[in-house]
Amino acid sequence: MAVKRVMAKSVGPAGLERLELKRLTERIGWLFSLLQEAAAAQTPTIAGTWAPTIDVCETTKAIEVRIELPGVTASQVRVGLNGNKLRIYGDKKKRATRQRITSHLCSERTYGHFERVVPVRWPVDVKGATAELAKGVLVVRLPKLKDRRGSEIAIPIAEKDS
Repeated sequence: MAVKRVMAKSVGPAGLERLELKRLTERIGWLFSLLQEAAAAQTPTIAGTWAPTIDVCETTKAIEVRIELPGVTASQVRVGLNGNKLRIYGDKKKRATRQRITSHLCSERTYGHFERVVPVRWPVDVKGATAELAKGVLVVRLPKLKDRRGSEIAIPIAEKDS
């Protein structure tokens, strides 16, 4: 019985440097695209709007986006998912001034139209998405779809009479 030997081609130092440089270039490209997404998410798309602060969290079962919206009611907020972008927008109304106040010494609260767009890079179940506003924090929950790669999906075959 003969044993067939296969010789593996060794990669020299120049080849290793080339592979490492390629990996580094891909990683920098990926980081740059993430930076562009973050910058786009921070910039309001409409002039005169403000962007509320957010937290994006990932669990094993869902993506949760928490948006700080103090003084905003549920009827003043809209949430929409279009493609791979979650859009949160609405208007925060200014309260009527009280009669006793003659002037403001400091006013740091923001009013008017707000908008925030969050890129969604995960496959999510749109029909199972929920949003809840409590104590000035809007929580949008997007359940993840199960990863179906590697599993076989049966396709039914219809028989036609010819």
